[in-house]
Amino acid sequence: MEIRLYNPSDGQLWDEYVMLHPDATHCHLSGWKEIIEKAYGHKTYYLIAERSCGTGHSSNSTNSINTVNSTNPSNSSNPTNAIVGILPLVHIKSLIFGNLLVSMPFLNYGGVLADTPQATGGLLEQATKICSNLRASYIELRHLNPMDGLGPINRYNSFQKTDKVRMILKVPDSSEKLLKSFKAKLRSQILRPQKEGLKSFIGGEGLLDDFYRVFTVNMRDLGSPVHSKKLFQKILVHLEQNSKIGIVKYNNLPVAAGLILLFRDTVEILWASSLREYNRLSPNMLLYWSFLDYTCSQGFRYFDFGRSTPGGGTYKFKEQWGAESRRLYWNVYSRFNDYNQNSGDHSEWVSRAIIIWQYLPVFLTNFIGPRIRASIPL
Repeated sequence: MEIRLYNPSDGQLWDEYVMLHPDATHCHLSGWKEIIEKAYGHKTYYLIAERSCGTGHSSNSTNSINTVNSTNPSNSSNPTNAIVGILPLVHIKSLIFGNLLVSMPFLNYGGVLADTPQATGGLLEQATKICSNLRASYIELRHLNPMDGLGPINRYNSFQKTDKVRMILKVPDSSEKLLKSFKAKLRSQILRPQKEGLKSFIGGEGLLDDFYRVFTVNMRDLGSPVHSKKLFQKILVHLEQNSKIGIVKYNNLPVAAGLILLFRDTVEILWASSLREYNRLSPNMLLYWSFLDYTCSQGFRYFDFGRSTPGGGTYKFKEQWGAESRRLYWNVYSRFNDYNQNSGDHSEWVSRAIIIWQYLPVFLTNFIGPRIRASIPL
């Protein structure tokens, strides 16, 4: 078995493997490599585990792990080679947030996809070598399920974080059936904005300006640095068939907006925002309903509300739609013994920064925010 780096000619084979693997998500698609590289300039290390099945060799002829060398030509053009595992990694380095490898940053999922524990182990071993070479502090792999072959390796300390869940709703074959399944209070919250004259639209890149206008104001109000507009532009280009934008307008003004990713039988909402001054009209409820209606009408089976902390405000919001929680498994491999499993908690200085950020003008947060947000993997 050989572990090597992804080459541009591997795109089709990589995505074919992703589409067939039961644990895959859209986060594993090769398009994210260019999106993150071009939007933020982060170096990526997309690893491929490959089994040679050439003449005179059995499928188990070798278990050796060859050193990854990006200057070597790809073997993917050889039909006797078969992909048996992949691992997309992104290197993020900043003075404030540290030096780390993540699969996948800015997204809810990622991690190893492999056919065997041996392939998983081989990919992880190569990942730790890259981590050491980069002098990164740790590797974070965001898995949907527990993974075979992800035990301790080399001298790295391994941790598993299970404090987050994804919220999943199985939808019927029509939005009419879905609406009838909701409690009366929820139905009224969905119908109210429509009665007030709010309208929803779902489309592509033509809605990007409206989306980003709402998104930037909402992020400022939350006290959070905003993603670069370029990130969303690249998503809509490199994952054109998998991405959609939703907009809710009131008197032709965008008041709520969101971005969804489509993968196999699932629609996932990655980002959603609304303007606070219009909360009385419940534009956020209409936004989510428009996405759910789209999910049903386009024949998808599941709507993924994304990552939440059990018992938190967003968790309760998603739970009211009937979404069920499924535990996430984030595996961390640290080069040091003092890895802080609660590193995502807000320290006092972060809490103060949030308050200050909320009082800054939007044009300033739009200028500074993407430079900070690029270094935050969450």
